[in-house]
Amino acid sequence: MKKEYDIAQGSKGIQRVAASPIRAILDRAAELRSQGKQVIPLSAGEPNFHTPKAIKEAAKRAIDENYTHYGSNRGLLELRKILSGQMKETSGVLYDPESEVFVTSSGAEAINNAIMAFVDEGDEVIIFTPAFVSYKNLVNFCGGVFVDIPLKKENGFQIDPAELEAHITEKTKMIILNNPNNPTGAVYTRKVLEEVAALAVKYNLLVISDEMYSRLTYDGAKFYSICEFPGMKERSLIISGFSKTYAMTGWRLGYIMTDRRLGIPLLRMHQYSTTCSPTFIQKGLADSMLLPETRAEVEEMLASFAKRRRLLLQGLDTLEGITYVKPFGAFYVMADVSALGFTGQEFAQRLLEEEYVAPVPAVGLGNSCRDFIRISYAASEEDLREGLKRIRKFLEMQA
Repeated sequence: MKKEYDIAQGSKGIQRVAASPIRAILDRAAELRSQGKQVIPLSAGEPNFHTPKAIKEAAKRAIDENYTHYGSNRGLLELRKILSGQMKETSGVLYDPESEVFVTSSGAEAINNAIMAFVDEGDEVIIFTPAFVSYKNLVNFCGGVFVDIPLKKENGFQIDPAELEAHITEKTKMIILNNPNNPTGAVYTRKVLEEVAALAVKYNLLVISDEMYSRLTYDGAKFYSICEFPGMKERSLIISGFSKTYAMTGWRLGYIMTDRRLGIPLLRMHQYSTTCSPTFIQKGLADSMLLPETRAEVEEMLASFAKRRRLLLQGLDTLEGITYVKPFGAFYVMADVSALGFTGQEFAQRLLEEEYVAPVPAVGLGNSCRDFIRISYAASEEDLREGLKRIRKFLEMQA
């Protein structure tokens, strides 16, 4: 029996998944570099630092000690105990390392598992935009319904709890938070999170809280985890990892903390995705992440991010026609270029092609962000200065 269909089109789920606009910019920037162009990378969320020396040395030792076999699906217990202790210290919430902490192969896998383990076809999932591209696409893959709540520039990109409640229906199953936020740099206030938590409890909703940037806050901004609020440990999945704080993007290690009841479907999803994360990486981290020398390198990186943020904001302040909301977390700035007569897409594409500076057109992170570009200050100070110089030149050419 002959079946008439295109075997290359992929599943219905994958057809609902869009290509990443960030990756498109990175690919074009790489193409220009291959042509000999000196491209200034202001797009990717990747620190230009190297992984702390003690972590690298500990991972090498772990290989020599033959931590190269299958490990627990949940992750190395030594590492889970450290992560549990850190969460207790920073939030006051205790997650049992035996049953409520899960090590994943990257924060991306953590997001994937958390969404796919709980979202069914027709479930409504509220996402505040602009947002990291994975959230919407994974909801779409599951057949869920993406419910968009655009955050407003005039509100400092803070969540409006009244607007959130207005979007909750009988089909709403989940809210996805990213705090501190990529790409806005917003750090949600305690009052906002209290009200979000109260709504989650009132309407019996799950909350995924992506807290990958929790260590990266500035100007006295205070980070609060959603799990700290009454009733929230029982209904939240806390996602984090090592890529940003420890400059370990290529190591691909993350983790999830959640109530043991929610951990049952989560573990099943993890078992059928990666089974377990690399044991020598987990052992290396367990042996080194709390060492004084590792902590010192991390503090140096955090101080450098703060310095780079000041450098970028001071530079943007001198560019007529570009405005922004001051970021208090992560390492991004959302810059509004509409006064220049460009959409963010047009501005980003022309800046890349004409001056070889690569920001991200923010429309790929939210339909309401067509006027914005996202600039990453994870780049070096040298690149930030050169990038600002070239942006100024580009603007002068438009005058």
